[in-house]
Amino acid sequence: MSTRTAADPTTWGLRNAHDPTVVRGEDGLWYMFSTDAAMDVDEIPAGAHVRTSPDLVHWTYVGTALNGVPAAAAAHAGATGLWAPEVVMWPGADPDRRWHMYYSASSFGSRTSAIGLATAPRAAGPWTDEGIVVATTQGVDAHNAIDAAVVFDRDGFPWLTYGSFFGGIHTLPLSEASGRAALPGDSGELIARRPASVDTAIEGAYIEYRPDADDYVMYASYDSLFDTYSVRVGIAQEVTGPYLDAAGRPLLDPDPGQEHRSGTKILGGHRFVGGTGWIAPGHNSIFRDGDARFLVHHVRHADDPTRHEAQIRRVHTTAAGWPIVSPHPFAGYDSERMPAEAAVDGRWQVVRFAPEDAGLIEARSAAVSGPMRTAGEPVIGTLVVDGIELDAVVFGAWDPVAQRSVLAFGGLDGDGVVWVGSQEVIP
Repeated sequence: MSTRTAADPTTWGLRNAHDPTVVRGEDGLWYMFSTDAAMDVDEIPAGAHVRTSPDLVHWTYVGTALNGVPAAAAAHAGATGLWAPEVVMWPGADPDRRWHMYYSASSFGSRTSAIGLATAPRAAGPWTDEGIVVATTQGVDAHNAIDAAVVFDRDGFPWLTYGSFFGGIHTLPLSEASGRAALPGDSGELIARRPASVDTAIEGAYIEYRPDADDYVMYASYDSLFDTYSVRVGIAQEVTGPYLDAAGRPLLDPDPGQEHRSGTKILGGHRFVGGTGWIAPGHNSIFRDGDARFLVHHVRHADDPTRHEAQIRRVHTTAAGWPIVSPHPFAGYDSERMPAEAAVDGRWQVVRFAPEDAGLIEARSAAVSGPMRTAGEPVIGTLVVDGIELDAVVFGAWDPVAQRSVLAFGGLDGDGVVWVGSQEVIP
């Protein structure tokens, strides 16, 4: 019997998944597409990694969507693998082109990049490359054609959001018929950018249209993917912005002195007592299962940052309309339910996602009070954490340390800073 190693993808589960996106296929399975990346592997399979799951908890690596880097993208960018595949079902498309995949081809630190398009009749494939949608060249272009994400606006028109440290985040209107730029040669409109004082560190943007609020939420990753990534949020009334955080600061060229604070930080490096330290969560996307809303992202282990994996977390919304994410990864719907209602009053482990703190934030014990009671169903209200009022949501989650269902919360204080918490388990 041979010994399995990190080189064997069937052992990976959610390990080695980077820049993930999740969709549900016609066969009822969930499909996760991610960057061609792995640790302790001499030769990484190339062509956009694919995993499947029946329940969003147990994942199996099933191969690559494409057989390597498509020729046109490889010729332009010299890429040896594909990054950040964005997969969407295309409304009204020919059955053979029902699914669109926007993949990135580049090399680290270069503006010579391309976003290509592949199509398929099913999420399971087979995928057919259709060439380059937008490309940039080092020394010619100020922006960078990587990290594609698609949003359909309130009128159903598609937009391609993309970009990185180089030149910031752009959004580009697409043709409904072809899935390419609506105006040939158009590179889109600049919607988010950070200053040189913080190395212009923004990438991995994703825009979500919320029909109930009729607004647009931009999620973006700030700082370094190796150790200090965090997920930041801004909200706009139009897909082209302006995107503002909970304190009213813009994500496009924040005022001097606000470089670290701009963008509401909803997820960053953290550790609960007795648990794993997680750092550099980022490059997220949003997906839904009926009314349930999820954020999928990659993250690194604090004790060995070369180890990375994907995590899925529930997303809830405060009374003021701000998205917050569960402090614990999703472990199944049943794991969010408790036998009986519980009150929020008591001791909690809490994390304050201070936007200026890029490091690992250790949870601390705090007194929490509020009028809410729940057996796991989300409940909106005001929480008080050590005397500080939060616009919060309380909900059920699975505590991986206690190995049981607990109450959790996420909320914003009066300064627009996000707090999350997990109710302490009494032995």
